[in-house]
Amino acid sequence: MSVERNLPIVRERRLAILKGDPQLSEQQKKAGKLLSRERIALLLDAASFVELDALNAEAGVVTGYGLVNGSPVYVFCQDLTVCGGSVGASHARKVLKVLDLAEKTGAPVVGIYDTAGARLEEGVDALNAYAQIAGRISALSGVVPQIALVLGQCGGVASALAGMSDFVVMSKNGALFVNGPQVVSAVSGKQVDMDELAGCAASMKSGVASLTAETDESAIASARELISMLPVNNMDEAIGPCADDLNRESPDLNHIEKLADARDLISRVADEGRFFELSADFAASMVTGFGRVNGATVGFVANQNSKDEGRLTVYGCKKAARFVHFCDSFSIPVVTVVDSMGMKVSAAPQGELSRAASQLLFALTEATTPRLALIAGNAVGMGYVAQASRAASDVVYAWPGAVISTVTPKIAAQLLYADEMKAADDPAAKRAEMEQRYCDDVADGVKAAQLGYVDDVIEPSMTRAMIASALEMLAGKREARPAKKHGNMPL
Repeated sequence: MSVERNLPIVRERRLAILKGDPQLSEQQKKAGKLLSRERIALLLDAASFVELDALNAEAGVVTGYGLVNGSPVYVFCQDLTVCGGSVGASHARKVLKVLDLAEKTGAPVVGIYDTAGARLEEGVDALNAYAQIAGRISALSGVVPQIALVLGQCGGVASALAGMSDFVVMSKNGALFVNGPQVVSAVSGKQVDMDELAGCAASMKSGVASLTAETDESAIASARELISMLPVNNMDEAIGPCADDLNRESPDLNHIEKLADARDLISRVADEGRFFELSADFAASMVTGFGRVNGATVGFVANQNSKDEGRLTVYGCKKAARFVHFCDSFSIPVVTVVDSMGMKVSAAPQGELSRAASQLLFALTEATTPRLALIAGNAVGMGYVAQASRAASDVVYAWPGAVISTVTPKIAAQLLYADEMKAADDPAAKRAEMEQRYCDDVADGVKAAQLGYVDDVIEPSMTRAMIASALEMLAGKREARPAKKHGNMPL
């Protein structure tokens, strides 16, 4: 076979593939969506993309590898202009190849979803294709970070594949659903549109989406920033340069009565004040996200006291537990900022709330990554046990005035000093006095420090320096656990 004779044929086929179907490409553009290779080009560093199986265009997916901020990343991007980006046997073979290479080389995977669904003409072969991809995603979980970019329709089994990733990033063009609006409308008897059912707001509210954005471009930019915060695999560390002062102080923290916004404190602790929040509109009473301390990525989990006194809710516990579980998989230290009056008070059956609390407790007590807790206000009941106890933390700091108690001071006063309050001339004033007495004599952070449950009561202004120092000392942490396949998280 002559290379000279066949080279023009190969070049012509490659050019035709790159040009694509003009009409379908134009439809994609009119919908405000980028084409598959444009999406990949934006995701990866300039001129770094190397395409695999490029001549197999009929598969409906573009695959390959490149760099994100200089680090290797594998990518697959469903191409809606080729067979609707539908999933079949050839589609799966291309995706499985990059997943296998990611495992062998230890590099993150980004899946870009925009598909019409399964190839109906392939029948069970299409279902097997989905199952094979799911098996590889599952096997890679905890080995390399996996990010799903949902930039178009992602329905049925495809939505489960995206949900199996570590993080889901969506643009307003994305839709993540199991049953589409036609099916839901037919069954429910009322009209439901795609955006209401599966758009960005709905997906963030349900907790399946970690980040949302208006455009493909901004969603891809968010994915790049997220990747830059993560290690490339579970044997690597996410460490970069630090230009910030480790001993930077925040003097005003010494004068606050109450922590108004946990994100403000996290920003003061993180290098250059940069906090990358995840799932911001899901379970707002719990804050999760990444920041760097001395250049190293840290996972932050914080109670948002302004939301119902920072009480632990079903979805707040689930949100924090999954985030901690991810951090532990990749040895990312976890800093927990505790300011919670305990579990949410509800007259509803308590089983769901109890199970959610057990998930958070399990996640933090099982984790072997460095864990640091800062009690910046109240640590009541489960708020203490699940987030700031010695079982859930390697180092525990408290601010002056921190309250650590089995119940709220109000309830404690009622139980312990009922007779004194009843006999008082001014019961309300006496109650306030007894509540303060309980806080000072029983529930004070200093008392906990004297008993060894808190390592130190620190000056709030020195929070960054103390956390940075503790994390540096914990960096070499090694912990042996009983031999087992894995624990049984109460899901």
